[in-house]
Amino acid sequence: MGFEQAWLDYARKISCEGTDGIEAVFVGIDDDRQDILIKNSVAELQKAFAGLFGRKLAVHMGTADGDGICLLFREGMPAEAYHVYENGGKITIEASDSQGILYGVFALLRQMQTGDSLRGLDLTKAPVMPMRMLDHWDNMDGSIERGYSGESFFFEKNEILVNERTVTYARLAASVGINAVVINNVNVKDAATRLITERYADKLKELSEVFAGYGIRLYLSLNYAAPMELGELQSADPLSEEVRDWWKRRMAFVFGQIPNLGGFLIKADSEGRPGPFTYGRTHADGANMLAEAVAPFGGTIIWRCFVYNCQQDWRDEKTDRARSGYDNFIGLDGKFLDNVILQIKNGPMDFQVREPVHPLFGGLTKTNQMLEVQIAQEYTGQQRHVCYLIPMFREILAFRTYAAKEHDTVEDIVCGRTFGQKNCGMAAVANTGNDENWTGHDMAAANWYGFGRLAFEPELSAEEIAREWIRLTFGKDKQVEETMLYILMNSWKAYENYNAPLGIGWMVNPDYHYGPSVDGYEYSRWGTYHRADHLGIGVDRSSAGTGYALLYREPNASVYHDRERCPDELLLFFHHMPYTWKLKSGKTVIQHIYDSHFEGVEMVDEMVERFEKLEGKLPEKSYQRMMERFAHQKEHAREWRDQINTYFYRKSGIPDEKGRNIY
Repeated sequence: MGFEQAWLDYARKISCEGTDGIEAVFVGIDDDRQDILIKNSVAELQKAFAGLFGRKLAVHMGTADGDGICLLFREGMPAEAYHVYENGGKITIEASDSQGILYGVFALLRQMQTGDSLRGLDLTKAPVMPMRMLDHWDNMDGSIERGYSGESFFFEKNEILVNERTVTYARLAASVGINAVVINNVNVKDAATRLITERYADKLKELSEVFAGYGIRLYLSLNYAAPMELGELQSADPLSEEVRDWWKRRMAFVFGQIPNLGGFLIKADSEGRPGPFTYGRTHADGANMLAEAVAPFGGTIIWRCFVYNCQQDWRDEKTDRARSGYDNFIGLDGKFLDNVILQIKNGPMDFQVREPVHPLFGGLTKTNQMLEVQIAQEYTGQQRHVCYLIPMFREILAFRTYAAKEHDTVEDIVCGRTFGQKNCGMAAVANTGNDENWTGHDMAAANWYGFGRLAFEPELSAEEIAREWIRLTFGKDKQVEETMLYILMNSWKAYENYNAPLGIGWMVNPDYHYGPSVDGYEYSRWGTYHRADHLGIGVDRSSAGTGYALLYREPNASVYHDRERCPDELLLFFHHMPYTWKLKSGKTVIQHIYDSHFEGVEMVDEMVERFEKLEGKLPEKSYQRMMERFAHQKEHAREWRDQINTYFYRKSGIPDEKGRNIY
C-alpha cells in the first residue's frame, strides 16, 4: 500500500522571502562529531529545497562565507535545543547536539512553509517535556488494538517491518519533536512476548537504527510474566532471586543487541495482565526489579497506573473504578527507583470526552510521572468523526493541582518544574496505521502533529498548532485555513455536545466503544456506570458516596465535593443529580441534555456546510476522503442525539421546553 508524506509533503511549490539566495548547506561541524542525525538533517534540507523550490542545495564542509544555511554546534545550550536565525541572507542553525540541529532544521522548514519571510528570523527553542513519546498498540499479527487507520506498519504476520515507510514515519515523528516510540501493544501476548529473545534481535536493531537517525529512542512493551511464558521459570515473583537474575541476564542480552533501546513500558495487574499482585507484592516491587535489571544500560521502566478491578459488581455503589489508580499507587510514593516513571492517564477512567484530571497528579510528590493521553480517538469518534484534541490536552496541562506554592500545574509536574524530576514527560497512544493518509481521517493527523508540538512547546495555543498543521498540509489559501481552523477548533465541543452529558461518559457500545448505547455498560463488570433512574442521573463521588472527590488537594476537593460549586461539565461525574437541578447556565440538567445534543448536530451541520465549499481547493483524493467521513459524522451525530434524548425523555418523562422532536 502506498503512503503520503502528510505535513512533510514538499511537492507544493511555495514562495518565501529570504530563500532566493540560498544555494548551499555549510556543515560547520567537525568530522568526528558528525553523525547520522547531521546527515539526515542535511538530507531533509536538500529534499525540501528540491521539492519546494526546484533547487538542488550543494553541501560544503565548513562555515558559510555568503548566503546559505550553516549548521553549527555551540556549547552551553540545553540538550535538544536549537537557535535558528537569519542575518544578511545567511541562515544559521545552532545547537549543542545533533538532535537540536535536526529540530532546528525542521523549525526552519516549518517557518518557510507557514510564514511569508525568513528576514529577521530568530527562534530559540528548547523542549519543555524531557520525554515526548508515542505508544503504539500494534500487535505482531498486523492488527492494532483500538486502531482506526488500517493495519500496523511495524508488524505483519509476526514479523517486524523495516522499509521506506518506517523512515518516513520517523521523519514525521521527529519533525514535531517526538523522541521516544513504543512499537507494540501494552497488552503483550503471543509472539510479542518473544521480542526480548534472539528471534527478533536483528530486525529490532535495524529498526532502532532508523529511529536513532532521527533522535528517537526505541521502547518495547514488556510481558511481566515473560520468564514463565517463555518456558524458562516457574515464577515471576519480583522478590525471587532466581527471577531477578533471569531479568538481569535477559536485559544484558537485549540491550547488547539493540544499542538504541530506551527501555520498556509495562501494563501489569490490570485487565487480565500478569503482575506482582499474584505473589502478594506491590507495583514498586515489580517495577524496581525491572529497573535494577535495565539500570546498567541506562534503561528506563515506564509503569502504567491504569490499574483497576474489572470484575466489579454493578450493585456495589461504594467500589469506584475512578479511585483505583489513586488507591493503588498513592501509598507507594517515593518507593520507586529513579529510573522508573509512572505513566498516568489524563483522567481516572479511560480517555472519555470529558473527565476530571487524575488525582495522582498532585497526589504523588516523590515519584517520576508521565502524562498519558490518547490521540487514537477510541471514545471520541474513532477517526471517523473529526475531533481535534489539543484544546483538551491544553486544559489538562493547565490544571492546578495545588501540590506546591507555585509551578503546580500538570504541565509543571510532568516537565519537572515542580519536584525537579528529570525522568518525566508526556505520552500519547498513537493514531497511525498503514492507511494511505496514515490516520484514516485526514484531519486526525492534526492530533498526531499537535501532540508532538504541544509536548515540545506547551506554550503554543491549540489554534497556533492547528494553523501550522493546516498550512503545512494544505498550503496558505486563506479560505482553506479559516474553514479548517473553524472545524478543528469546534470539533471537540461538538463531539462532547452529542456524546454523554456533563462528564458522565461511557454511553457507548461495549467492546468496540463506538456509537450510542446508554445502558451498554450500566450492568457490566467494568465499573463504568451512570446510575440513571426516573429522578436523576450521575455517580455520587462525594463523602456520602465513594469519596473520590476528596482525593484532590484543596481547594479542588471542596469544589468537586460541593454540587453547588462543582463545574457543570463535570457535575454528573461527581454527583447524582435530579433532572430538575438548575445548572450555572440557568438550564435544568434535562434541558441541558436536550439542548446540547441538538446543538452538537447543528455544529456538525455547520462544519460540513463550510467544508463543502472547499471543493476544488484541496487535493481531490483528500477532499473526497474527508467528505465521506463528514457524511458519516452527520448521520452518526443524529443517532447519538436521538438515542440519548429519547432515553432520558422516556426515563424522566420531562418534555423538551422547545417542543422539538424527541422519540
